[in-house]
Amino acid sequence: MLTSKTETGKFRIYLKLVGQGEFKAPKGVIKVELEQAGGKIVKIKISGDFFLYPEDALEGMEAALVGKPLERGILLKVLEEFFERKVTDAPMLKPEHFVTAILRAAT
Repeated sequence: MLTSKTETGKFRIYLKLVGQGEFKAPKGVIKVELEQAGGKIVKIKISGDFFLYPEDALEGMEAALVGKPLERGILLKVLEEFFERKVTDAPMLKPEHFVTAILRAAT
């Protein structure tokens, strides 16, 4: 359970939900383990049988997603920007594939 303080000094209580999801992309399976609270990603672990370069890109992707709302449009924008800046090679993988796996873990 997580809490946050509002502007009025009251506290909100969020249940922390844990889920797993996967998506079969054209070149491998993307697996996601996700903790969420208040509709946002608290912790995320992405794995699977795919290749992403540079090798530390996956850790950076996970870090970029923490704190983001579990909304397709927002997640897609975050990952598209991340792919443009940080990913040099992701054979047959697109940001949409990762978003689908994330949202499956969230349900």
